[in-house]
Amino acid sequence: MILKDKVVIVTGAGPGMGQAMCRGAAAEGARVVVSARSIEAINAIAADIAAKGGEAIAVRCDVSRVEDCNALAKAALDKWGRIDGLVHSAYYHPDWANLEVHSIEQLAQVLDVVAVGGLRMAQAVIPTMRAQGRGSIVNVSTLATRKPMPGEGGYAMAKAALNQLSRQLAVELGGTGIRVNTALMGWMDGAPLQGFFSSMGEGGSAFRNQRASEIPVGHIPPDTDCAKAVYFLLSDYASEITGAALDVNGGDWVAP
Repeated sequence: MILKDKVVIVTGAGPGMGQAMCRGAAAEGARVVVSARSIEAINAIAADIAAKGGEAIAVRCDVSRVEDCNALAKAALDKWGRIDGLVHSAYYHPDWANLEVHSIEQLAQVLDVVAVGGLRMAQAVIPTMRAQGRGSIVNVSTLATRKPMPGEGGYAMAKAALNQLSRQLAVELGGTGIRVNTALMGWMDGAPLQGFFSSMGEGGSAFRNQRASEIPVGHIPPDTDCAKAVYFLLSDYASEITGAALDVNGGDWVAP
């Protein structure tokens, strides 16, 4: 178990990747602080982890609020006395639209949740990690920052800002023992994507097969497997890695 006894906060523990990371981190031995805006959802995840012999607490957090972010970090400290890892995956997706006609209000909101929310959470945990002399922050980003897609510009803009946040913090926190990295996710098989294919009606199955055939690994990577890259970056196996951007997409994007 590569995260044994580490205390890890996960933001954005909603359907799909967020839940997968919470459950997977617990299976790897972490004590997980499960966080999202929906208290019902995070309570269910924490209860499921506990039922399987893991340790978890559920703490509601809206990452657009500084006080919520600080309270989330405090809850981890109150329960376990330290914070070893932060996974920032809080999610908001604006409407699909080309940027030339996009809602500015929605763009501001996605930047606030994804990028500025990532900084709020980092500011909430950095003092503890600095005092400990160690810590790992992993920001969850997207393939769309590498491979632009029509209509995805608003979301990709926010995630690109998050990518830069990781790079900037990695340099600024040099010598503190705090590492900051990014995991860029591509198409992931899980509840959200299955819902997307279902919404396409009869054409959904054909499109799914087409997408799978275009990815070098031969299938759409499951979110539970993509989450393993995050555990690696959190773990001591990545002790010498900071400021890195790890592509997790089955070869859908081959980095230069």
